[in-house]
Amino acid sequence: MHIRNRLTNLFGIEYPIIQAGMVWVSGWRLASAVSNCGGIGLIGSGSMKPELLKEHIQKCKAATDKPFGVNIPLLRGDAEELIKTTIDENVKIVFTSAGHPGRHIEIFKAKQLVVVHVVSSVKQALKAESVGCDAIVGEGVEAGGHNGADELTSFSLIPQLVDTVKIPVIAAGGIADGRGILAALALGAEGVQIGTRFAVTQESSAHPNYKNKVVESGDNSTALFFKKIGLVRAIKNDFVTRVLETERNCADEIQLKEMLGRKREMLGIFEGDEKEGMVEAGQGAGLIKDIPTVKELFERLLQEYDSALYKSFGLEQK
Repeated sequence: MHIRNRLTNLFGIEYPIIQAGMVWVSGWRLASAVSNCGGIGLIGSGSMKPELLKEHIQKCKAATDKPFGVNIPLLRGDAEELIKTTIDENVKIVFTSAGHPGRHIEIFKAKQLVVVHVVSSVKQALKAESVGCDAIVGEGVEAGGHNGADELTSFSLIPQLVDTVKIPVIAAGGIADGRGILAALALGAEGVQIGTRFAVTQESSAHPNYKNKVVESGDNSTALFFKKIGLVRAIKNDFVTRVLETERNCADEIQLKEMLGRKREMLGIFEGDEKEGMVEAGQGAGLIKDIPTVKELFERLLQEYDSALYKSFGLEQK
């Protein structure tokens, strides 16, 4: 893979591959390993308090001299504290999600941060561009975890974003190998954000039960649920089955929030409860068959990309 575009220039990286900032998964070990391979690693602050985020940032700096960033879900009650910690620790790349980036863009720009916002529709993309975001992540409904209410797939969303905004578009959702990277770039994206595939690596802080559950997954192992209180994709288990049945019985938001309770993500991803936790994973889970190191995975992604590129033109790979 030899790509130089606006995105690699924006981040100062070798490859336009971003590791998603996932809760309970993306600590300093994973982020620094991805950055050391030439992509961008993101620390997922959504499962951290400010002091813990500070610790992970400092450890990441000690583990890599390459660029890395922090993902901040803006709907968190302590989002402003997470933002302050990120700025105080002199991180220069921030990915925001689950909220309006315009509320914080002035402080980001005053500190000369690169700001990328995660969107799931053209309307959201235009808002992000209008307030001054440097790039957007277009996330299709194939992605694991929280998804957009419109349920747009990556193949339909990404070209529409590319045709609408002038800033770089990063494709996300269902990308788990080099073929997916090539397909995303063919749709006009200038980079990719990969979640579940990086979650199932040696450096990921996810529980071994979580990783094994993904490896065992097939093409129809995930489900979308909680449509009334915030769409989520996770691997089917006892908890998800109960939620789907409750939704079929026309449960209201109060009932669903009671079912969700607290810390379902931590239970499934970090503590490894395969039955009652939310084992969040994207539809690309069916492509994941092992638990490599980040370095092994990164080398594989690049090789798969090159193979797919040569094959698409009917050429023999050098």
